[in-house]
Amino acid sequence: MSTADTARPDSGQVEKAITFLYYKDLPRAFAFYTEVMGFPLEIDQVWSKILRMAENAYVGLVDETRGMHRAHPVKPVQLCIRVPDVDKWHAYLASHQASCLTEPRDSTSLGIRAFVLDDPEGYQIEVQSVLR
Repeated sequence: MSTADTARPDSGQVEKAITFLYYKDLPRAFAFYTEVMGFPLEIDQVWSKILRMAENAYVGLVDETRGMHRAHPVKPVQLCIRVPDVDKWHAYLASHQASCLTEPRDSTSLGIRAFVLDDPEGYQIEVQSVLR
């Protein structure tokens, strides 16, 4: 049976997309994402905090002692957010002494202007805008 012959349940509707990241120090990660990044708490499961990044896009912060995975020093995950003005975000995050903050750069091949920073436990966050 081909995928074209298979209808997804609920007409393919997905209500939320959540990326879960695992932390040794959940309160520190939660403070960074709510106080610095400004992502509001959507669902509080005590040892798992689900924050809204954008409409239907969420990041879940999980206490590694309770979650399905453990925090690991190697972080092969990048959280990327697209914003209207990457330079304003860069100035804002620089004023908060964001860790490993790079300078904004243009990528004509991708059509974006972007920079990266690290969260408190080393997950990389890319902030980008459409190149004008």
